[in-house]
Parts: sequence; structure tokens; C-alpha cells
Amino acid sequence: MRSVSFILAALLATPVLAADAPVHKSDGMLVDAKGMTVYTFDQDKGGKSSCTGQCAENWPPVAAGSTRLESPYSSITREDGTKQLTYKGKPLYTFSKDKSPGDKKGDKVKDMWHVVSD
Repeated sequence: MRSVSFILAALLATPVLAADAPVHKSDGMLVDAKGMTVYTFDQDKGGKSSCTGQCAENWPPVAAGSTRLESPYSSITREDGTKQLTYKGKPLYTFSKDKSPGDKKGDKVKDMWHVVSD
């Protein structure tokens, strides 16, 4: 029984953002689990998303999922009650016009949207 407890403790202590992670780094930028580019929005302040309604349809929030998070990742609760992933305190989004992994059509849109890079 002691070995089962040890294994369980080891599993619970595994690093966050493993294989089922909501985002990972690829070619020096963050991408979601499907390989789509991840963005931040300059209008988000104080760790809160200001992208709702039509904005959130065009810029879907990256869901935090149930994976345990470690710094620099965390999550916020959006106004609709869903959990959104953050990086260094900034809420993360994808862009609806990016159709293929690696697309970065949202970078610098209105000088407010930015690819998350190293």
C-alpha cells in the first residue's frame, strides 16, 4: 500500500503542461494543443479578460482545462464562468482567421493583439 501512495504522490507532483497541456512552445511561440498560434490582447488589464461577445467569437479564449498549472501559467474565471488560461498574468486567445497551425494572421491586429513568444 505504501508504494501505491508513493506512486500517487509522484503522479500528482508531475510538471504541469505535459502532453495534454492546453499550450506549448513551438518555433519560439506559444501554440494551443492543435498547433494554433496563441495571442494576448493589450486591452486586458489586471489579469482580467476584456474580450467578450463578438470579440471572443473572433478571438476564442484558450480554455484552462483541468491540468494543474505552474508559473508562468495560471487561469482566470471569465464573466461567463469558464476558465481561461493565462501566461504571465495575461489571458490567452487564438484567432478565428488562423486556419492552419503556424498561421499568425492576428499578430499586431489594430496594434493590440500579439503573438506570445519567448
